[in-house]
Order: sequence, then structure tokens, then C-alpha cells
Amino acid sequence: MTKRPIFYDTETTGIKPEKDRIIEIAAYDPTREKRFHTLVNPEIPIPKAASDINHITDDMVEKSPTFGQAGIEFTTFCDGEVVLIAHNNDAFDLPFMRTEFKRSNLTFPPWPFIDSLKFARKYRPDLPRHSLQHLREYHGIPANNAHRALDDVIILHKVFTEMVDDLTMETILKIMTEKKALRRMPFGKYRGQPLEKIPARYVQWLIDKGTLEAPHHQRLRDGFKELGMI
Repeated sequence: MTKRPIFYDTETTGIKPEKDRIIEIAAYDPTREKRFHTLVNPEIPIPKAASDINHITDDMVEKSPTFGQAGIEFTTFCDGEVVLIAHNNDAFDLPFMRTEFKRSNLTFPPWPFIDSLKFARKYRPDLPRHSLQHLREYHGIPANNAHRALDDVIILHKVFTEMVDDLTMETILKIMTEKKALRRMPFGKYRGQPLEKIPARYVQWLIDKGTLEAPHHQRLRDGFKELGMI
């Protein structure tokens, strides 16, 4: 079944998931042409430094739902076979979401994710910068209210559509999750050495011991295979 993309973004009180809180969640489902947006009461004061960036204040979130409710509503919005996409997802949005779900005693759904920042860095190394706003400018997409979640989500959808062209979500997920074969020895007396310089007798010794059959050494095994050493 084809996975439905949902673009999402969060605004927070800071950059540390264990200390800070989500104060805004937004998402866009282009397949269903639906939008999700809510401010979130973090139940802690919003630092001025955060408000200066996202323009969200304590007064604005005072009567908003806490994450316990907002998380449930977001999960309902992301129903079915979906893949969630965010810019800098792996280092920012995803850790915050996981922490907030845990803090609120909510089960975190087994959603697959795509980090559009990693995609841009991997497939557009020719670009000097890969921030969402730089990619927006590069693709000639009009500016909007940067650093507010819903505005960033709409821009992300437009940017990502330009970047991936006609690739399917399944193809994108595959190329972003496949692990490259190792090129250097990760352990032992030849640690750090290029695989092609590892003596054949040592490789055979690893084979005889069954070391390369271990699941956690799959990338090493693949590296030797690609070099024609096994």
C-alpha cells in the first residue's frame, strides 16, 4: 500500500527535549488536503529567547491543550499508512515528539519518518546551505512567516515536492534507510584500515569464526562483498 506523506513541524521552548517542551504542532496532509494545527500549553514558562524566534508567548498558550491532548489529536490526524516528513526531523522534531509522548504516557505510533534535511544534504551536495529557507529561495518559492509551524510545513511540502520530483514515498524511504557498506575496519588489529588493505587471511579468519554472519556486522560483510573479497 502506498504511504501517504504528512509534513509536520514543531515549535518548542528550547532545543533540549528532556528539559524543554513543544508549544506548537502543525501538519499538512496533501493527499487529503487537510491541515492540522494547535498551540500546546507546555506547563512551564516560555523563555524570551524562544518567543523572540517563534513569536509564541505564555499568554497565547495559556488556554491551549497540554501535549497529552494534543498528542492524541495529532495521532488521529496521522491515521492510516503514512510517512511523516520534517526538516531536521532526526535531530530535532522526532526526539521532541518521542519525549513528549513518553512524558504524557502516550504510546508512540510506529510511524516511518523522512528527514528532508538529510535528503537535501545527500542529494544536493552542490548547494552551499540546506536550511528550509535557503531551499525555498533556491526553488523560487515565495516567502511566508518563517518559524511558525504551519507556515514552515506548507513551505516544506513545496520544497520537498521539488526536490524528490517523481520519486515515490516507498523509494524515498528505501534510499534514506538503507545503510551503506563499511569502507574501513571497525574493530580488531586492523581497526581504521581501508577494507581493501585487510589481508585475505584475516578476512578468511573472520569468516571461519562466523564473525561476519552476526547481524551487527552486516555492513562489514557487505563491504567485503562489494570489494570482491568474499
